[in-house]
Amino acid sequence: MRQNQLDGLVAFVCVARLANFSSAAQRLGVSPSAVSQSIRALEHRLGVMLFHRTTRSVHLTDAGARFLARVQPAVDELISASTDVGDDGGPPSGLLRLIMPRAGYLLALRPLLRDFLETYPEMKMEIAIDNTMIDLSSHGFDAGIRFGGFVEKDVTSVSIGPSMMWSVVASPEYIAKRGIARHPRDLLTHECIKFRRTSGEIIQRWNFTNKNENLMINIDGRLILGDLAVMVQAALDGLGVIYTVNGYVERFIEEGRLVRMLEDWSPPTSGLVLYYPARPRISRKLKVLIDYLHTHSKFPLDETSSHDFMLDPLS
Repeated sequence: MRQNQLDGLVAFVCVARLANFSSAAQRLGVSPSAVSQSIRALEHRLGVMLFHRTTRSVHLTDAGARFLARVQPAVDELISASTDVGDDGGPPSGLLRLIMPRAGYLLALRPLLRDFLETYPEMKMEIAIDNTMIDLSSHGFDAGIRFGGFVEKDVTSVSIGPSMMWSVVASPEYIAKRGIARHPRDLLTHECIKFRRTSGEIIQRWNFTNKNENLMINIDGRLILGDLAVMVQAALDGLGVIYTVNGYVERFIEEGRLVRMLEDWSPPTSGLVLYYPARPRISRKLKVLIDYLHTHSKFPLDETSSHDFMLDPLS
């Protein structure tokens, strides 16, 4: 197979994943016109149209979807092999695309990002802040960061932070009005703030455990929120009780702005992990990030990181 035919297959898979010629061109380090030309040449050789194109969108045709299913594994292996050969010499370089919720960025990546980029000046990084659990390969991401309990089982994940504990907290003002919960069942009479995942699921059951008993409480409350930072702020404002990972609220507990309840019932949870598509080899640029996270972790959080978790993303 000629080089231009291989390039056409790589361009095809990249456009199919990103559904955008310009994004694919940026990912491949070529011009959009070069990508378009490669796709047109591939369509000409195959004698079929692979994409429906409009001024606003790019979608696979039925033939394109069938072709993608056949060639994508081989192209992925080709890219992986090429990356391995290219990684044998010189410093790591190129673009690393990551996706994570805002908390993952602030807790794991932000404290060491500047030093990492200074250590590897030939590397570039694109970070998408998104709570959605997506297929990394089909969206063109190298890896993601989130809590281990929320990662799919068909990916490879490596721990980048310590395990944490779930915490039930409320403000002193709220507790002064409504009292403190001394047993998980006491929460049935409290204003508990619910969390809505990006999938639409509302978390209404809170899990508790101690040496003798495991409990699952169906909490109730009038407020449903879809952002962890907003939930913490709501608790600080005295709007109710929240159930969250201790790393998000430890600083506010130390300052006396939040009070931890049911500490003897707090269950452990998986720490943050970096996850990526399961494959025999990973690129050198991803490997150096994993190694750097392992050796330069900033846990426990410093004061700046804890407070920055509360920053309004729209400000």
